[in-house]
Amino acid sequence: MSPQAASRALYGNPYLLLALTTAMWGGNAVAGRLAVGEVSPFLLTGLRWVVAAVTLAVLMRKPLVEGIAVLIRHWKTVLAMAAFGYTAFNGLFYVAARYTTGVNLTLLQGSIPIFVLIGGAIVYRTPVRPLQVLGIVTTILGVIVTATHGDLTRLGALAFNYGDLLILAACFLYAGYTLSLRARPRVPGLVFFCALAIAALATSLPLAAFEWAAGDLRWPSMQGWLVVLYVGLFPSLISQIFFMRGVELIGPDRAGIFVNLVPIFGALFSVLILGEPFGLYHAVALALVLGGIWLAERRVPPPAA
Repeated sequence: MSPQAASRALYGNPYLLLALTTAMWGGNAVAGRLAVGEVSPFLLTGLRWVVAAVTLAVLMRKPLVEGIAVLIRHWKTVLAMAAFGYTAFNGLFYVAARYTTGVNLTLLQGSIPIFVLIGGAIVYRTPVRPLQVLGIVTTILGVIVTATHGDLTRLGALAFNYGDLLILAACFLYAGYTLSLRARPRVPGLVFFCALAIAALATSLPLAAFEWAAGDLRWPSMQGWLVVLYVGLFPSLISQIFFMRGVELIGPDRAGIFVNLVPIFGALFSVLILGEPFGLYHAVALALVLGGIWLAERRVPPPAA
C-alpha cells in the first residue's frame, strides 16, 4: 500500500484515529507529571501552542489565507473554542499535576464521555440508547479497575483533592469543546484547527504573563524542553486533528466514549516510561474499556419492513 493510500485509509477510519488520539493523550498525562519542577504549567501551555501554531501556519499558510474570510466572521466561536477547549483545559491539567497523582489525572478524564453524553442529550436532543449507557458504565468500570489496581475494596481509599477538582473542571470544558465541534465554521478541518491553534496561543499568553508577574514562571530545563516538544507535536497537534476527524465521522457522543482509553494508555506508558509494573488488572481494565466501547458502538437494527 502506498503512503498516500495508507493516509487515506487512516483518515477514513474513525476507530483507529480515536485510538491513536487517546494514546497521545495518555502520554500527555505522563508528560504532565514529568513536567513538574521542570517547566511551569502556564508557560508549558503557551509553549505547546507555539510549537503547534508555528508548524501549522507554515504548512497551511495558503489554505488559511483562503479561509480567512469565513474564520473572521466566526472569530468569537474560534476564540471561545480555543480558550476553553485548549488553553483552559491544558492550563488546568498542568496545574492539577502539581496536586494530584498520575492515576487520578487519567482516571478523572473518564468523566468527559459522561459530560458529552449528557450535553448532547440536552443541547442536540441526541437520543441515549441503553447499550450506550451500558457501554459507558463498562468503560468506567475499566477505569476504576485501573485506579484501584484491580482491588475494588481500595476505591474508598482514593483521596480526591484540589487537583482533582481542577481536572473535573477541565474535563467539563473539553466536553463543551467536543460538543461545539458540530457547529464549527464550514472550512476544511486543518484550516479550522490552524485557526484554533493560533487562538489558543493568543489566549495562553495572559496566563504565562500572570505566572511571570506572580514570580512562578520557570523556564524549561532540558527535560522540560523534551516535554514541550512532545506535547506540542502530539497531544496539541496530531491528536487534535485526529480527534476532530473522528468527531466528524461518527459524532461527538460516540467519539467521546473513546476518551476512556486514556487511563489505559496512561497506565501502559507509565510502565514503559516511568518503570511501573504491569499487572493483570491492566489487562482486565483494557478488556473492560474495549468491551464498553464495542457495546456503545453497537447499532440498533432497523425495524422490519
